[in-house]
Amino acid sequence: MDGLNRRGALKAGGILGAAGAFTLVAPTVRAQPWTWSPQGSVAGSGSGVDPMTVWDPEADQLVAGLIDRGEVPRVNELLRTWTTNGQALPAGLPSDLRDFMEYARRLPQWADQAALTTAIEFNKKRGLYLGVLYGFASGMMSTVIPREARSVYYSKGGHDLKDRISKTAKLGYDIGSNNAYAADGEMVVTCVKTRLVHAAVRHLLPQSPHWVQSADESIPISQNDIMVTWHSLPTTVMKHLTNWKVPIPHHESEAFLHSWQVAAHLLGVRDEYIPKSWPDANSQSAQVLDPILAATPEGAKLADRLLGLGANIDFAILSKPVLGAFTRFLLGDKIADGLAIPREPVWDPLLQVAWGPFIAVREGLLSAVPPMSDPYWLLDEFLRKAALTYLAELRLPISIELPTMNRDMSQPPR
Repeated sequence: MDGLNRRGALKAGGILGAAGAFTLVAPTVRAQPWTWSPQGSVAGSGSGVDPMTVWDPEADQLVAGLIDRGEVPRVNELLRTWTTNGQALPAGLPSDLRDFMEYARRLPQWADQAALTTAIEFNKKRGLYLGVLYGFASGMMSTVIPREARSVYYSKGGHDLKDRISKTAKLGYDIGSNNAYAADGEMVVTCVKTRLVHAAVRHLLPQSPHWVQSADESIPISQNDIMVTWHSLPTTVMKHLTNWKVPIPHHESEAFLHSWQVAAHLLGVRDEYIPKSWPDANSQSAQVLDPILAATPEGAKLADRLLGLGANIDFAILSKPVLGAFTRFLLGDKIADGLAIPREPVWDPLLQVAWGPFIAVREGLLSAVPPMSDPYWLLDEFLRKAALTYLAELRLPISIELPTMNRDMSQPPR
């Protein structure tokens, strides 16, 4: 309701003009009504309200106030020093922000520490697969999630895409680290900061005439949108691992899911929308993610820039044709063609023929060597860190900060 009131105020103030007024009344519905039952959630019950009509009122009102009062630059400066989960919040934060963050940083009561520990073992064994899937399946899938693509393209993150992607990659890196949710880890910090950024984008994007003219929604990043992106990560990853016949013990599979359930909660998703099991996750994904994947002009431009990020890196594996081939292999011809990704005469058939045997050989090696002494684990960890460093252009640590403006469309993107 706060978001709708804010949108109404902007409209009344003339900020959005005629285009904004049209978008405000334009229907924003799925092809099918919301039917996923909250009985399939970690809460086990709920209102059943369509998450497309739910945002994050606590964070939204708070962050809108910070932006309107001009407090964001100072807040960003202070929060750069808050980097680990158990660290005290920096002194000097506005009291309302401090109170919210102290509440938002708490793990849910249903968090299972034993499962989170098991998830670490899963990530150690499957680090290389996760890196490939987070990057080329989940990362490129974001460009064919229409609402996400438009939100990224027209927000400040659309100007410096490498900076935007490095901050997104940090989420995947942090959840896969040995101490993700421990006091010296960073996953809680990353989730809380990302939740605040989402609130800032919800306040700012409706003020962009470019976004208003292209969007089919009045307020971006609903609970539905967050879960769509969520499914592009763990649900998509597990589907690929299953299709590749990677042998995963049941308790490790459940632990991997649990680590992402906790992440969704920390990102501000209501428990009634967080699936409690893989079958529940797959059924929700089939309703909210699978039917909406489509290329858009904004998404195609983002995809082209993503595939070109390795152009200045002296590694053949990061060349645009190779990255495009991996995208086609993981997401299929329909999505790749929609993004205008050329077919690659060498890598396309190579991946089709060689990937299965590669998985089989690698799994044989993994099963023969204890995970902690396995050289593949060391290589996987190196690849994950190297990719993150590359995306950040060697600027570490990566700092997730609240925006104060949308993308300036008169300036060329970086």
